[in-house]
Amino acid sequence: MFLTKAYRVLKFGGSSVAGATAMSGVLDIVEREAEKGTVILVSSAISGCTDALLDGDAAALESIVDRHNNIVRRLFTGSQRDDVLERIDGLFAQMYAAPEDEKVTFGELLSTTILCAKLETEGYAVKWLDSRDLVVKGDEKETFGRIVAAVRECPDTEIFVAPGFICREVSGKVSTLGRGGSDYSAALFAAAVKAESLQIWTDVPGVMTANPKQVPAARTIPRMSYKAALDMASHGAKVLYAPTVAPAMEAGIDIEIRNTFAPNGQFTVIGAEPDAPGWIGIASDGDNIRVVGTGVSIEDGIRTAQGALKRAQIAAVDMQEKDGGITLSVRHAVLENALLALHKAYFQVLPAKLVHLFVAGDGAVASALRQMIKRTAANVKERTGKVLWIAGRANSKKYGIRLDGEPSINVEGDYVEAVIKNAPKGSLFIDATNSHTLYKRYVELLEAGIGIISSNRRSLAVPMEDYRAMQAAARENGVPFRYETTVGAALPMLGSIAQGANSLDKVVSIEAVVSCTMNQILGDYKPGDSTFASLLLRAQKAGLTEKDPRKDLGGMDALRKLLILSREAGVELEEKDIEVLPLVPESLLRGSVEAFYKGLEGLEPKFANLYSEATTKGCRLRFVAKLEKAARGYKASIGIRKVAPEHPAFNLKGTENAIIVSSALHPYPLVIQGPGEGALEAASSILNDILR
Repeated sequence: MFLTKAYRVLKFGGSSVAGATAMSGVLDIVEREAEKGTVILVSSAISGCTDALLDGDAAALESIVDRHNNIVRRLFTGSQRDDVLERIDGLFAQMYAAPEDEKVTFGELLSTTILCAKLETEGYAVKWLDSRDLVVKGDEKETFGRIVAAVRECPDTEIFVAPGFICREVSGKVSTLGRGGSDYSAALFAAAVKAESLQIWTDVPGVMTANPKQVPAARTIPRMSYKAALDMASHGAKVLYAPTVAPAMEAGIDIEIRNTFAPNGQFTVIGAEPDAPGWIGIASDGDNIRVVGTGVSIEDGIRTAQGALKRAQIAAVDMQEKDGGITLSVRHAVLENALLALHKAYFQVLPAKLVHLFVAGDGAVASALRQMIKRTAANVKERTGKVLWIAGRANSKKYGIRLDGEPSINVEGDYVEAVIKNAPKGSLFIDATNSHTLYKRYVELLEAGIGIISSNRRSLAVPMEDYRAMQAAARENGVPFRYETTVGAALPMLGSIAQGANSLDKVVSIEAVVSCTMNQILGDYKPGDSTFASLLLRAQKAGLTEKDPRKDLGGMDALRKLLILSREAGVELEEKDIEVLPLVPESLLRGSVEAFYKGLEGLEPKFANLYSEATTKGCRLRFVAKLEKAARGYKASIGIRKVAPEHPAFNLKGTENAIIVSSALHPYPLVIQGPGEGALEAASSILNDILR
């Protein structure tokens, strides 16, 4: 029973021998393997043949005859062609004369006869083995004995060729091993001769995480255990016939699942080595789905499946743990969508893209951003495939750059120049400063291929010429230039306005209540309780105002924001085009801050009168920046206004911001309202811009 030679069993499926070109590829593979040992080639019928034989339709049978004859005519010439055609004709004659239930067994006889003949013409010592005489259905011991005896009789044979699928029952009647049985045939031959290699050659690159015809993103599983392979095959994975596993497993032979059409490409090895913990693949049989895993948390797995199907709006039936994996059913109409959703949830991990960030500014917003990036790293990587790396940091005096670790701010010099010199492709420069000059370096950065994310409104409320230059540099160099945070912190104001402008919707008016300082003061102001001056001083001490609080009353912050909003709407305003209605006399905005506060106390009757006029009419005071369509062009202004209860800004509280946009195409105004201040809010908006 023992054989001393090294055997290599290669099985080829129907698509692998579908035509003359495909068979030539098979022969190349076989000849290469024959250099390593004696080959036993097991083949299926050519694709479509078994179905035609089962159908028995005359036209289908005639097509099969023509296909085999054409293969022979292309593979052989001269007398060799005539000889093989004669053999094929003889087999077809036998097939027509055979009992109906035996006709299906002739497909493998035909394909292997052609392969054997071609190998003979190539000069190999070849022996055709009749599987009907060797494979006894249901009796592996007898089968092994017959195979060993047949092989032992031919010690000088280099390549044995045997039909897959067909066998004989114990009673002697010719039979088959069932659909996919050629795999099982190959496993029986391999186990019998103790083969050192069992290769199943098909039209896919191994066992995949799902059926690639249903899930295009399926990928090859490089290695898996017999148990996992059997689990996948038993639940519908078509690449491997389930009974194949047992003979190979008992003999301790690895099964290689390879792609005939990419012989040097990826493939799967199935063996005794245990699987690494994790989810392995998804198989489906009818409307039933099986998620195969090992050493995994079933509870987490079920939650993952439930979440994936919920997002895809698919209802699962009877989801449960079974034998270390998960089984469930869905309606047939949504089967493929369910497989796509589950595969994405379990296996489609986006390749991580490292994004280098160079942050300018070391204040509260920059600090909040650093903490947020660390806190959200795992979620960001899972959802976007991006890994955010802070490679550079700078304050107003020094900087630090390090591409492989945490940068320290300890170098004097030109930070922007250093970023341009060191930043890898795809890097982003984050302007989290209050600098009024940094914008002058934006074009340099953009032209160097470095995108810019800015929360610095001073960098956008610049002369129109500079604004256009920055936008053009971003477009021409294909890099992002985003600044949503410059107006309304985390509120999606600019994006909403820009979308309207991009769709040629004309803005009729924009009302922006965007001065957090003034919102807070006017919301708290009530004559007799506190003076306007005392509320401003309190806001200054709380850090809500500019260092010089007179800038807030002068409307400069609101002016910058209105400039940015207008330009996003397609209205090209300059600073001089905006009328600021003074809240205090110009004289108070000069001199010392101490003198300013003293003068402001003297204006208390004026503020009290404004408050009284508003409340008498049921209105409230709000500091509003407004852009509105005029007879010619647009008119822009900033100042305190009385807003009625129906106005969206009437109920603003604290530092809330609101923007109200009316446009030509929409009968109702767009209202965006929410927190307009805070380091966390600003950091969140910057992070959104980074990931967008």
